[in-house]
Amino acid sequence: MSGPAAGTARAADATTDVVCLGESMVTFLPSQPGRLADVPSFGRGIGGAESNVACALAAAGHRAAWVGRVGADGFGDHLVETIGGYGVDTSAVRRDPDRPTGIYFRTATDRGAGAHEVAYYRAGSAASAMSPANVPYEEVFAGRVLHLSGITAALSADCLELLRELTAPRPGRPLVSFDVNHRPHLWRGGGASVLLELARRCDLVFVGEDEAEEAWGIVGAEAIRAALPEPSVVVVKRGSAGATAFSRLGPGPRSSNAGGAGNGPASPSTEGGGTVGAPASRSADGGGAEGALDTVTPVPALHVDVVAAVGAGDAFAAGFLSATLRGLPVRDRVRHGHLMAAAVLTVPGDLTEPPTRDHADRLVALDDEAWERLRLGPGWTAADRAPEEVRTS
Repeated sequence: MSGPAAGTARAADATTDVVCLGESMVTFLPSQPGRLADVPSFGRGIGGAESNVACALAAAGHRAAWVGRVGADGFGDHLVETIGGYGVDTSAVRRDPDRPTGIYFRTATDRGAGAHEVAYYRAGSAASAMSPANVPYEEVFAGRVLHLSGITAALSADCLELLRELTAPRPGRPLVSFDVNHRPHLWRGGGASVLLELARRCDLVFVGEDEAEEAWGIVGAEAIRAALPEPSVVVVKRGSAGATAFSRLGPGPRSSNAGGAGNGPASPSTEGGGTVGAPASRSADGGGAEGALDTVTPVPALHVDVVAAVGAGDAFAAGFLSATLRGLPVRDRVRHGHLMAAAVLTVPGDLTEPPTRDHADRLVALDDEAWERLRLGPGWTAADRAPEEVRTS
């Protein structure tokens, strides 16, 4: 079964917690700092926002699947084998005999630095050929959560059509999580409005305060929430200021137990294999949220000795989703997002072994004063380290 014509999405079952759909690429990492023109050799890794989330969730003990499209080439083999090695289900990945797997090269400098360079070779890639006609919908909708990002929508007209289909209201649709991931260089105009349209059709949205200003000219967390009234939960990432979660309370067409209204746990909890909760029925035009009230939950960022900033946003989303699957309070979901991001920030690559669940839960349970005193550096995720051993200020 492929595409919406094959039938409506089936109800989420207990086999998969989160399905992540998007492009993953082989990444070539420089052997030394400097311009790409001067770097003599590169090591090989993998990169992809959605597959990063899947790998982090699998490493944290969840049942995660990645749905994508790769070439029938060695790079495609490497991606499928490496992602599968993290414990991610890759059985729904399709091989394209005519298009290559995407690759990219980057400098050792952090993305935010002026000297950072990225050279993408992804035009015409296998992933850019994803469409409603060739994506296995029964596998895409098989989990309790479907995680998407705005990067996929930018790859081609077919990919955009696919994202519109996946975010459309339909019976049995799982909770749809969407990371805006605004990448201006991937769009040929119109990207900002498309991302806003897609975000408003989802249940849980992650967006950076800086990217909202760049894409939409919207300044401040409250203004961002006002521009995204439909999602049950909107998480605004504010850099060193932390993150603010807006979660739906009270009546409203989008309220659902999946979003975790207020600071209480989602109901029912998914820890024992229950459903996350599908969104309530809504009109085809996206509905509205009249009469609904928000709980606003600001959570300060951690002090982190950063090694590299690549992949931190994906890790944050994985941490938040992990805590959502466990039915934890909204504050704790954001804290788990910060901790998962800190694990990646303190290593050179996009992926790392996260802290054990017990270790992370001990840190999340700290009072506000102790949380703000935490300082995390390389090696902090070691399972035998107590909270006091990572608190240095």
